[in-house]
Amino acid sequence: MEAMTEHRPPHSDPRRLSPSWSHYWRLMRWMVLAAIVAVAAALYYLHVEGGLVSIHMVIATIAGVGASVLLGAGLMLLVFMSSGSGHDEDVGGRKDRP
Repeated sequence: MEAMTEHRPPHSDPRRLSPSWSHYWRLMRWMVLAAIVAVAAALYYLHVEGGLVSIHMVIATIAGVGASVLLGAGLMLLVFMSSGSGHDEDVGGRKDRP
């Protein structure tokens, strides 16, 4: 009986995807900085407009604004990485698209 080999799509080779993932994490580090700036701006706005801000409001603002910025950036970067690495063509099944 013939030895069965695992069929892997050409875009699932970890060595080929390594530059894409390193680029992704480099951009995510910048997005963490953007999230910190957004949180600081939101806290400053709350302080200027509302005066005394409770610790609960500060924690909720940090969690809400920080998570929103990081989630949005992470998902958009994954979409761009998927498109740029050829995964979208593999899933579509058609190789003749431009």
